[in-house]
Amino acid sequence: MTSSKSRTSPKSRLVVLAGPTAVGKGTVAAYIRKNFPEVWVSVSMTTRKPRPREIDGTHYHFVDDGQFEGMRAAGEFLEWAVVHHQAKYGTPRGPVDEALAAGRMALLEIDLQGARQVRQQIPEALFVFLAPPSWDELVRRLRGRGTESEEERQVRLTTARQELAAQKEFDVTIVNDNVQQASEELVSLIRA
Repeated sequence: MTSSKSRTSPKSRLVVLAGPTAVGKGTVAAYIRKNFPEVWVSVSMTTRKPRPREIDGTHYHFVDDGQFEGMRAAGEFLEWAVVHHQAKYGTPRGPVDEALAAGRMALLEIDLQGARQVRQQIPEALFVFLAPPSWDELVRRLRGRGTESEEERQVRLTTARQELAAQKEFDVTIVNDNVQQASEELVSLIRA
């Protein structure tokens, strides 16, 4: 099997966006998908149930545990992890390889565990950490979603503290205090 690096064209660029829960990674990725069609945005798979207004194939590919495990066993994920001790998430390898081979600018919006796995396989990618303006704002955003129980929020906030401590592992940090501004800053890095 050839490495992803040998399959990329000179114009392709892989950027990995990660950050703590509720920082707005999905919102930034959605803004880029809508406003910068030249950037290919990967759609991850998950075993969790869709949240209100999430669309299968747009926000995530929602699959059951058996489907996920079959793909994992076949080596079809670039990265995968169990997140917040609950659901499995993963990035299918094939679409990423295809986008890079076609010379596309590609964006992965994933969690910290996934970013670490991608760094092992594609160290030449650019790793961008999306940070909240403050801890209080992160807590407000998580509570404002209204999609998790109090127990789930506490698990996510514990994980978020660990994720924030990993910021130094990334090449660049963008503070998400304005979605449009953060998205445009990210796209400028992708284009660089």
